[in-house]
Amino acid sequence: MAQETPAPYRWLAEYYDQVFSVHRPWGEAARKKLLGDILPKVKSACDLACGTGTTALGLAAKGIRTFGVDLSPGMCRIARRKARASGLPVRILQGDMRNFRLPEKVDLVLCEFDALNHVPRKSDLARVACAVSRALKPGGHFFFDVNNRLGFQSYWKGTWCVEKSGLLLVMNNGNDAARDRAWSNCEWFFREGRLWRRHHELVREVCWSLAEMQSTLKTAGFDRVRASDSSPFFKNAPHVTPGCRTHYLARKQPELPSSK
Repeated sequence: MAQETPAPYRWLAEYYDQVFSVHRPWGEAARKKLLGDILPKVKSACDLACGTGTTALGLAAKGIRTFGVDLSPGMCRIARRKARASGLPVRILQGDMRNFRLPEKVDLVLCEFDALNHVPRKSDLARVACAVSRALKPGGHFFFDVNNRLGFQSYWKGTWCVEKSGLLLVMNNGNDAARDRAWSNCEWFFREGRLWRRHHELVREVCWSLAEMQSTLKTAGFDRVRASDSSPFFKNAPHVTPGCRTHYLARKQPELPSSK
């Protein structure tokens, strides 16, 4: 019998590194290309929707003072465990990207692997943008990637399967282009001896147009918004064609020089 998820992304958190590690090279390639001139100057950063903490730990290994924020208790627990094992000083905070707060302002906020799409409503984009702006120092940067409507139509459809030792994930996907929404009914199967146990998770996403994204970011205090098509970074992923995903780099308005 299927069991409902007791906390957000309960099973996704526990098996994320095992199932989705294929995404890491794509994220690293985008980061290297689009943050190449910025990252060497970053002293402090926040990985928003940090998941199991892989990116946050990578930043900390470069000597960057790093925070990780995630809504899922399971993701936070795993990220903290990995941070302790590595000996790197990453501080993991459980929080919602729509209203999170950091102990101090940072130079860079990242939100990778279409995590931003996971907010419940399109209108939540404005809340996230304001929360990120609040967390950044003047002149700081917000770096993130999102699925677009074309991506929903291209790969948020049909059934995808992932099989590992003692694990089977079946993702039954669908989308509603008119409402800019997509969803995946995730059925997890775990081997327990000679039997298999089944768990269910529902994952939803929303998306925005380029114009919606630019307008929202500028209203939140970002004076420069750069959009780059993500497809060049997704090697060996033929389903990610031009227009499916976008990487954004937005700069928070710097402080104006004093008139005194």
